[in-house]
Amino acid sequence: MNALILRIVCGLLFAGMVLGVVLHPPKDLTQGLGMMMPLTMLLGVALKGPKGRSTIPKKRSPPPPVSGGTPGV
Repeated sequence: MNALILRIVCGLLFAGMVLGVVLHPPKDLTQGLGMMMPLTMLLGVALKGPKGRSTIPKKRSPPPPVSGGTPGV
């Protein structure tokens, strides 16, 4: 339950910061880059959760082919 609350709070903070950037754009590039780091951290926690476990399932790669038989003569 705590992880869900943390993800919701981080998602709301992310949305608030994006809204702030849209309403009051940064004055220069360095200020804009400085705002990107907390945004990416909040988005990462909102999507993956506090321990990095994603709710989006990963694509599993097929197992490598088994090469059986005798070596070429």
